[in-house]
Amino acid sequence: MLNGTTEIRGSLGEISATHVSLATAIWLQTMVPLTAGDTVELQGYFRVADGYFAADHTSFWGCKLG
Repeated sequence: MLNGTTEIRGSLGEISATHVSLATAIWLQTMVPLTAGDTVELQGYFRVADGYFAADHTSFWGCKLG
C-alpha cells in the first residue's frame, strides 16, 4: 500500500507443487515512484495455506533518479 490508501500492483507468484521443507520462497518485485514523505506497507494474500513475510528475509531498496 502506498500512503495507506493506494494499492501498489506488483508481480504475482504461485507455488502449486508439494512443499517439501515446509518453507517456500517466491521472488516478487515491483517498482513505484515515491516522493518525500511517502510510506509503503507490504501486504499479501495466501489462498490455501497460512504464510507470512519474514522480516529478516524481506528487503526494501531504492535509488534517487535525477
